[in-house]
Amino acid sequence: MNKIILTLFCFFMFLSCNRPNRNSESENTKRINSNSTRDNSLTLNNKKQATSVHMTNTHGVFEVPITVNGTLMNFIFDTGASSISISSTEAMFLYKQGTISDDDILGSIFFQDATGAVYEGTQILLKSVKIGTREIHNVKASVVHNLEAPLLLGQSALGEFGKVTIDYNENIISFE
Repeated sequence: MNKIILTLFCFFMFLSCNRPNRNSESENTKRINSNSTRDNSLTLNNKKQATSVHMTNTHGVFEVPITVNGTLMNFIFDTGASSISISSTEAMFLYKQGTISDDDILGSIFFQDATGAVYEGTQILLKSVKIGTREIHNVKASVVHNLEAPLLLGQSALGEFGKVTIDYNENIISFE
């Protein structure tokens, strides 16, 4: 087990060292190609039940508490991102916790950031993504091969959660 973790960590470190650092203006990602042939359908629990969560304004971006495979993380609410995106740091953490396994690694994926630059990442399968009382299953996500990449909650997940309403006065995001 330790050998697998070390190998995966070295792989992500190697790829992140060969890539330029991204600045805050190029953090939005858009998937443009996938080499994966594995098909996993999304399912949504509690589809009829509305839920609201508090957003935190951090340096001008809104973060939303999301539970991924049982682990609470703060994601940037990013309508410009096409999918859920996490850094290799979070991917390694989830792997070490046993909440993602080798079977959840789907293969390479290419994505484009807001500057138009194309990068290679790794597509993984998240067993569970939960916001408040709403939960979706079998969600494809991108791992950015950069240790400092932000956590982005993008359109592929947002569309599955349903209608989104934002109250900027109270910093509340609601899903219907």
